[in-house]
Amino acid sequence: MSLSYFLIQTLNGVQYGFLLFLVASGLTLVFGIMGVINLAHGAFYMVGAYLAWWFARATGSFVLAVLLALPITVLLGLLIERFGIRHLYARDHLHQVLFTYGLILILNEVQRVVFGNDVHGVAIPPLLAGSLPLTEAQSYPIYRLFISVACVAVAGALYLVIQRTRLGMVIRAGSTHREMVAALGFDIGRLFMVVFGLGVALAAFAGMIAAPVNTVYPGMGDQILIISFVVVVIGGIGSIKGAFVGAMLVGIADTYGRVLLPTGAGVVVYAVMALVLLWRPQGLFGRMA
Repeated sequence: MSLSYFLIQTLNGVQYGFLLFLVASGLTLVFGIMGVINLAHGAFYMVGAYLAWWFARATGSFVLAVLLALPITVLLGLLIERFGIRHLYARDHLHQVLFTYGLILILNEVQRVVFGNDVHGVAIPPLLAGSLPLTEAQSYPIYRLFISVACVAVAGALYLVIQRTRLGMVIRAGSTHREMVAALGFDIGRLFMVVFGLGVALAAFAGMIAAPVNTVYPGMGDQILIISFVVVVIGGIGSIKGAFVGAMLVGIADTYGRVLLPTGAGVVVYAVMALVLLWRPQGLFGRMA
């Protein structure tokens, strides 16, 4: 195997890691700050992908499709938090698991009724449809590089919001001192609604930008949910930094596992998780690092 081949696989692993980070960061925010185990998080990834496909087909523009689909998914997240999740904050995790599992079933069934059971593809925007030459014989798709750049931009914006803004300060404080934040006059209910909407937006956006390189199919959120939980466990529950590092580890491990160990590729990611937990049971960065 040539050096350029390994370079391509590394780029694929990093790009996959960035997508995982978008999904896992929303998952770790909701669980770390709100204390809610959201099993339906992967379903929002699926919703984003299907809306991107439907709007792209209707408008002929992938960019316009994303701009139309993103606010719809945010609104969906806000409504679910307001009329469903909000009633679970004082309940134990079993109620949260049952409710969000029910959401998976509902969203999957709605998807089948509205969009059918066919597998769909989304065309890559013409400006990003080419490839960059790496060697005389090998090249790398521009759109995959665009996915990485878009994810870096979102990750940077998320970091600035959480670490450098008043809203981020309140979010971080609310994760550990809810009563104190409420006593200072902040509306915890509104804060949690914003956090849940942000988590849904991150998962849905990941599904949208992944749609042109992956097929859009029923139940596609289930697999991304499992691997995202692995990322959260590796990085540390509630840690954005941990979600990023964990996503990179999982993305590269999964990609090289499929290349170097095809018959045991499904074991590689979980082996990485097991090694990390043996070393640091709380995850790489603990809670809210």
